Amino acid sequence: MDKVKKSAAEACADIPNGATILAGGFGLCGIPEMCIAALRELGTKDLEFVSNNCGVDDFGLGILLANKQIRKMISSYVGENKEFERQYLKGELEVELVPQGTLAERLRAGGAGIPGFYTPTGVGTAVSDGGLPLRYAPDGSVAKYSDKKEIREFDGRPYVLERGIVGDFALVKAWRGDRFGNLVYRNTAANFNPMIATAGKITIAEVEELVEVGSIDPNEVHTPGIYVQRVVVGSGYEKRIERRTIRN
Repeated sequence: MDKVKKSAAEACADIPNGATILAGGFGLCGIPEMCIAALRELGTKDLEFVSNNCGVDDFGLGILLANKQIRKMISSYVGENKEFERQYLKGELEVELVPQGTLAERLRAGGAGIPGFYTPTGVGTAVSDGGLPLRYAPDGSVAKYSDKKEIREFDGRPYVLERGIVGDFALVKAWRGDRFGNLVYRNTAANFNPMIATAGKITIAEVEELVEVGSIDPNEVHTPGIYVQRVVVGSGYEKRIERRTIRN
């Protein structure tokens, strides 16, 4: 089955307002640039995004944030975006912060059909005890706090229950892919993409290089095509980095 679409806009056209979207990437590395830009042009709004972070002010998911298209973020790091901070503190954006390893495992669990799992990470903190401000009110008061989570003891050690994550759509970026959706990631640009690819009800993969079916050694496939419903061939990737340090 040929899963290739003509453009990112075509691939993302049926994403509705209010959808939950999983987005690959770590910082600005391995992000689905073309699909993010397509959503910006489509104007899809009231979105809930699950991603390690929210880009920067003028790139990555930051462009959707600046356009007021994101209602909620589930992330593990949000320190590179001033507009993110402003919207959160003004009550315009709901934010659920998750320990990074826990976020990765919640996505992996969702993709594997596991509804929940226990982890020692966060036990005895606001992660397990609740009380984290998820959303502020315009006057600066807290409008919504995180709930307390279930704790169970195994072999004398406490563990907190975390839920798996499944998205309506998943947007991933791969280095190479074929028409059936088999994907290969390149080095650290893989990051969250393999987990996210499995956890979307509809997964859209944008690739830098499209090859014919059979061209990829099965042993080199990172994401099998069974997880991918649509493929987009991208071009002109900026591949920005957040900070550049130069030594004289």
